[in-house]
Amino acid sequence: MAECHPVAFQWVVEAKARGATVIHVDPRFTRTSALADLHVPLRAGSDIVFLGAIVNYVLANELYFKEYVAAYTNAATILNEDFAGPEDLDGLFAGFAGDHYDKSAWAYEDAMVRAAAGSRGKPFSGTDGGPSVAESLEHPRSVFATLKRHFARYTPEMVQQACGVPPGVFDRVCKYLTSNSGRDRTTAFVYSVGWTQHTVGVQYIRTASILQTLLGNMGRPGGGILALRGHASIQGSTDIPTLFDLLPGYLPMPLADRHTSLDAYVDDIAMPRGFWANTRSYLVSMLSAWWGDAATAANDFCYDYLPRLTGDHSTYSTVLAQLNGECKGYFLLGQNPAVGSANARMQRMGMAALDWLVVRDMQLIESATWWKDGPEIETGEMRTDQIGTEVFFLPAAAHTEKSGSFTNTQRMLQWHHEAVPPAGDARSDLWFIYELGKRIRAKLAGSDDLADRPLLDLTWDYPVSGPHDDPSAEAVLAEINGWDASGSPLSGFAGLKDDGSTRSGCWIYAGVYAGGVNQAARRVPGSTQSWVAPEWGWAWPANRRILYNRASADPAGRPWSPGKALVWWDAEAGKWTGHDVPDFPAATAPSYRAPADATGVAGISGDDPFIMQADGKAWLFAPAGLADGPLPAHYEPAESPFENPLYGQQANPVRQVLKHRENPMQPSGTGAVYPYVATTYRLTEHHTAGGMSRSLPFLAELQPEFFCEVSPELAAERGLENGGWATIITARSAVEARVLVTSRVAPLTVAGRTLHQVGLPYHWGSNGLVTGDAANELASLALDPNVHIQEVKAMACDIRAGRRPRGPALRALVREHAERAGIELPPDASSSPAPPPAPPPASPPASPPAATPPEAGVS
Repeated sequence: MAECHPVAFQWVVEAKARGATVIHVDPRFTRTSALADLHVPLRAGSDIVFLGAIVNYVLANELYFKEYVAAYTNAATILNEDFAGPEDLDGLFAGFAGDHYDKSAWAYEDAMVRAAAGSRGKPFSGTDGGPSVAESLEHPRSVFATLKRHFARYTPEMVQQACGVPPGVFDRVCKYLTSNSGRDRTTAFVYSVGWTQHTVGVQYIRTASILQTLLGNMGRPGGGILALRGHASIQGSTDIPTLFDLLPGYLPMPLADRHTSLDAYVDDIAMPRGFWANTRSYLVSMLSAWWGDAATAANDFCYDYLPRLTGDHSTYSTVLAQLNGECKGYFLLGQNPAVGSANARMQRMGMAALDWLVVRDMQLIESATWWKDGPEIETGEMRTDQIGTEVFFLPAAAHTEKSGSFTNTQRMLQWHHEAVPPAGDARSDLWFIYELGKRIRAKLAGSDDLADRPLLDLTWDYPVSGPHDDPSAEAVLAEINGWDASGSPLSGFAGLKDDGSTRSGCWIYAGVYAGGVNQAARRVPGSTQSWVAPEWGWAWPANRRILYNRASADPAGRPWSPGKALVWWDAEAGKWTGHDVPDFPAATAPSYRAPADATGVAGISGDDPFIMQADGKAWLFAPAGLADGPLPAHYEPAESPFENPLYGQQANPVRQVLKHRENPMQPSGTGAVYPYVATTYRLTEHHTAGGMSRSLPFLAELQPEFFCEVSPELAAERGLENGGWATIITARSAVEARVLVTSRVAPLTVAGRTLHQVGLPYHWGSNGLVTGDAANELASLALDPNVHIQEVKAMACDIRAGRRPRGPALRALVREHAERAGIELPPDASSSPAPPPAPPPASPPASPPAATPPEAGVS
């Protein structure tokens, strides 16, 4: 966090100065570790074992927040008799059907099961009457009993065997965590892509959520799970999504085979109780914002204008579509897959199969120039004069050259203003999309083709200003906020209607322009307002700063403790009040019990704080919504040098592996050829794939070369010299990096043998002031089945001293390793001479490379 999010880490440092305990769990010792009370190195890819063992510790020692768990979770809910878990099926859950799960086997007994997020749709079976609830948590089929049985094998001894963490260190973590959780104290978890970029990434976060729920750390000040994003508005790009399967406000994208009408969509997606019961209002208001007066009840408010999903259209599946000739054109706006995406070679091969490619960026990044200087040009696998892709590069404005909003991990929108106008031909993304739409609409003007109506009927009348007629970003924000039937700005999502009388581009953002004022631009100093700081920016939904904050009070509506008071029931006023905006129906008393036939918000009882769930409970067991299991289970990474120590099932059985000649997979469970584990990470001095930072001399000189971090023991084992060169090899490619010999990546004892891990920052490519190989050349396209994210945090690899081969010999080296591992690679496009013998250990250069990364944990 200190390395990748130094501004946010300021608050961790301040909390520590006031007495907070900071624990850092990471394969590497970093700047965060240097300021932590405890650093816990572990094997990359083993976090579910580590977290699961803490869950077991909490359950076995009865250290969970008993009143919170009993009242606010589904712990007492009874599962159906068909359910069986990994401890019964050697690593599988009931319902496994070869490449997917029949999730009906995970359902509650005699009750509808519909998820509030993830994979959503019609429930499996049962009625709307609610699930069967046990009188005792020890009922053998209760969620609680199932949880205890499931995690019982996750022991300190297993943590030592699978993670390489000694029992004494693990015990310290457990004691720190449990002593700081309960009525009077709360603990927060912070994670980033070190958890998400795995084939079980979603289940990593699920394990943490189970743990935090058991400890009563959800919906309370100082608690929760915070996702640190890769840059300032990643949260915003999922709220108003750049994701293929979502509409704004986390409404699922319609499916071609199921959602043939507005009624069919709402029937499939909306839930009978809770705030998702208002799905029609959210969607109709969005459609009305997009298509204005053209959206009427008679035409389902232009619902048929929406695209439909016919399958997986995520970024990596799109690469397959390029290679298969199905995707002919591609827009890259602020993305650099030629070096920034997993299996970078496959990305370039896909772009070489396109008819046209549009790249918008601030520099000529590798995704704009691969056709003339990419690695495949060097190896002879591509020739510029044989590539048919027409590439258009359009210079883009930086964030300092345009106005707009950032949405951070707290869901808080903060407005930024244009500091200087864009130089030369650079334009903002807003200008580009607006102009592209305007020009396409002009070309289609007068068309009678029904296929053109979605574009022609769009509301596209934004005010413009300046020499280039830039559309107003505030006008777009006002449209996202929306208007009521009288044309007044909406003050919140509660005012949305399903009859077309309200318009809102994103229901969760309704209120950000309340009163016609840009609430995101507020900057009231913290010293002049409450500690919640509600007048700094604006947080969705309704400017509440902590989600599910009804859980900060007990079932009777009283704060669990005075020191952790956030919201509470004011009986005299007959409403919820407090320091934060209550995340609960304001007039629903704690004593209210929803009738069995109640629907919508009225279906949530007064002591059910998790209002987006139909049952109002936090799910310790997820009976719906996930592709790979209702509970987290440890699976080895798709490519691992170790066998799974818990189950016979080696890897996630429903992981998504893209099968293509350009994505060969290494065997898992053996370290014969690829015995080490590589993990990628970021540096403070560079930004993501480096397109913004490698061209800036003040940053480039601080980290001028791609390097690998290795332990002194690994250096001795492989003849690596500090400041010299190393070649890292997988079945996809090989890259060279300067060697940093450091104790920051200490060897671990895993499964009775020594494991060495290799740290790889991923910021380099062939363009810019400083250049180098891209770590993403090494990665496979093995993905989490829920969100299609790549596994780059735990990659089995080999490492040897010296620089990598050049030209066709590079592919020969990769092939030689693959053949020894039993992997069949197709013939390369270039000639493939026999690989050279492994060179002797490289001698160090005459003088160390400039600005070798510092050895110390603190710069």
